[in-house]
Amino acid sequence: MGNFSVVADFHDACGESPLWHAATECLYWTDITRKQFYRYDSAVKTASILKTGFEISGFGFNEGGGLVAVNSAGIWLWNGKAEPSLLAAEVAGISCRMNDCGADPEGRLLAGTCFFDPERTDYPLGHLLLVDHDGSVRVLDDGIHLANGIGFSPDGRILYFADSIARVIYRYDYDAATGTASNRREFVKIPATEGLPDGLTVDAGGFVWSAQWFGSCIVRYDPDGSVERRIDLPAKQITSLAFGGSDLTDIYVTSAELPDCVAYAPPGYNAYSGNIGGALFLGNEGIQGRLEYPCRIQPPQRYTAAKAERDTATDIYI
Repeated sequence: MGNFSVVADFHDACGESPLWHAATECLYWTDITRKQFYRYDSAVKTASILKTGFEISGFGFNEGGGLVAVNSAGIWLWNGKAEPSLLAAEVAGISCRMNDCGADPEGRLLAGTCFFDPERTDYPLGHLLLVDHDGSVRVLDDGIHLANGIGFSPDGRILYFADSIARVIYRYDYDAATGTASNRREFVKIPATEGLPDGLTVDAGGFVWSAQWFGSCIVRYDPDGSVERRIDLPAKQITSLAFGGSDLTDIYVTSAELPDCVAYAPPGYNAYSGNIGGALFLGNEGIQGRLEYPCRIQPPQRYTAAKAERDTATDIYI
């Protein structure tokens, strides 16, 4: 068992998308299902609810303040105080029903659409989308079952993207100058005897860390895709992780209390016994992570001047 302890427990139905904000030394995360958004202040070791009633399935800090967030209804800008403003609900006829997301080295946002339905076999496959600096959206790839974790190698030339139901973490060649991804191939194929790959991050050495839903663990893969270590946690549905702390060696891990996708669990898995999840965990393995890239996305021209001013005037980090 890894040396991880609970630092906040709101009994998240689906805790997700932890993200460290270095300037304030706070960790932000979301409960997608219960539509709650949180902050953990590491200086005073307390957690608080920042917003209720708005679904956030993934987000990035926007340069200058606020967030770019995604959810099942689209892609949004939110300054943390006014109501969120919709950037896009569809692109090229594709509904922007989004799951996880992450910023690229130039401040664009990459996010995956998700139409997965565990009760059906004929659900539409999803896409990897890119939100550019001006708020426009384009499709980078398709054929995704359940879009999840997104991350980049330290040099920004490799994009990692998890498809949970396919049990694969893909790697792409990525051109940060143009925001294009190519040459998709398997980085890791997770066996059916293990959990599903969920959120991910990449550390300073280029190793990929993946949270395993059903797996009660986080897994560190070397750049060739071999397992370097597996860290057990006291919850079954581990959803995502992020590095934080003054030297970026702290590891924050989210989890989920509500059983889901049980038909895809490994053999012998019991979804209704033991600690399923719902808490935020903190541990330290003495390995340095990296800050995730900030977004640099501005409201498109269709916003009125007054609306654009409202959307960017205040700062969620205060």
